[in-house]
Amino acid sequence: MTDLYQSQRTMRAMRRAALQRGVVAVLDIGTSKIACLILRFDGPDRLLLTEGVGSLAGQSSFRVIGAATTRARGMRIGEIDTMPETERAIRTAVQAAQKMAMVRVDHAIVCMSGGQPRSYGLAGEAEIEADHVTEADVARVLAACDVPDYGDGREVLHAQPVNFALDHRTGMGDPRGQIGNRLACDMHMLTVDTALIQNLLYCIKRCDLELAGLASSAYVSGISSLVEDEQELGAACIDMGGGATGLSIFIKKHMIFADTVRLGGDHVTLDISKGLQIPLSVAERIKTFHGGVVATGMDDRDMIELGGDTGDWDHDRRTVSRAELIGIIRPRMEELLEDVRERLDAAGFDHLPSQQIVLTGGASQMPGLDVLAPKILGQQVRIGRPMRVHGLPQAATGAAFSSAVGLCLFAANPQDEWWDFEIPADRYPTRSLKRAVKWFKDNW
Repeated sequence: MTDLYQSQRTMRAMRRAALQRGVVAVLDIGTSKIACLILRFDGPDRLLLTEGVGSLAGQSSFRVIGAATTRARGMRIGEIDTMPETERAIRTAVQAAQKMAMVRVDHAIVCMSGGQPRSYGLAGEAEIEADHVTEADVARVLAACDVPDYGDGREVLHAQPVNFALDHRTGMGDPRGQIGNRLACDMHMLTVDTALIQNLLYCIKRCDLELAGLASSAYVSGISSLVEDEQELGAACIDMGGGATGLSIFIKKHMIFADTVRLGGDHVTLDISKGLQIPLSVAERIKTFHGGVVATGMDDRDMIELGGDTGDWDHDRRTVSRAELIGIIRPRMEELLEDVRERLDAAGFDHLPSQQIVLTGGASQMPGLDVLAPKILGQQVRIGRPMRVHGLPQAATGAAFSSAVGLCLFAANPQDEWWDFEIPADRYPTRSLKRAVKWFKDNW
């Protein structure tokens, strides 16, 4: 626990060093693509990083000065499968982005979707020592949170205070400076497999970069795709990637739950490849240009040439109707959405005041998804695109770049996490077997 606390603090120090230098790379390492954006932090803002509790702790303004994407290699379901191939793909993306930005970067902030994330809700309380809440009181109440025994081989990726209560007043964002006697805190903690983080650290080091931050793709997609009201009142962000689909639930501008469904757009491509007996590259092209999930009467007559170069003339000249193609795609998309629905139900999504669901990520661009998704997930579903970020090239403004754009916002305005506070060494949270508190069920 202490090692992790120190490594996260080291990353925060690296981030500060990168911001003072003025440039940092953000890397979205996905299953189907690796995106690298280079950010320049401008003006005196970057030196005024006042840390505060809340979603906009230490704001700094930035612009994107370099961007590149490359096909991900050596990745499987959001995790590194073949280290040398992934390393080569990351180098390719970073070098292309550096070339465009005409600047060299040493620090990278990274997000990834694998590692079988698990969410816990923790609670802690402490007496206030002075007559008003100080930084030390916040540190003590965070240290008082009962950390469940999340098992060996797991690391804490995020640990964010999501709600403070001072005496009888709850729902506070930042209690510091307020007068009271007893402070309570709810914290959301997300753990992932240690092996994933270690492989990622090793891979980034081999690319001659220092890791200045690490985030869950589901979390950063939510930051970029949910509008302010959705983050405040309660919404789920479903990031439909190539190898995995991340989901995050936000309320009061904080993430309170995250999970991953191990299905994505690549599984649809694989189904088309097997069903029509065509290579994966052809299946991907047909999915992109002709895919969909809702068939109409027209689709029986809409014929698609499969093409091919096997030398067998009859095999290469085959055609398939768009209705048949939709018949292959739709069951897989239904399975994916039903898995998402199950995870949302298990998380207690029904208890939130708002039931908004936002679909984003590359696979969310499938035509007809806006008709199919509400049937499975509930009525309030919309397809989301990431926020506009200063300097972002037009090619990188689509739903497939939600994680990359969210990572920019995370780099510039990180939320306070548990390791940002000076917690006394003897007060590191002990692992207790107390059941994780599903606090939002009680509070909302």
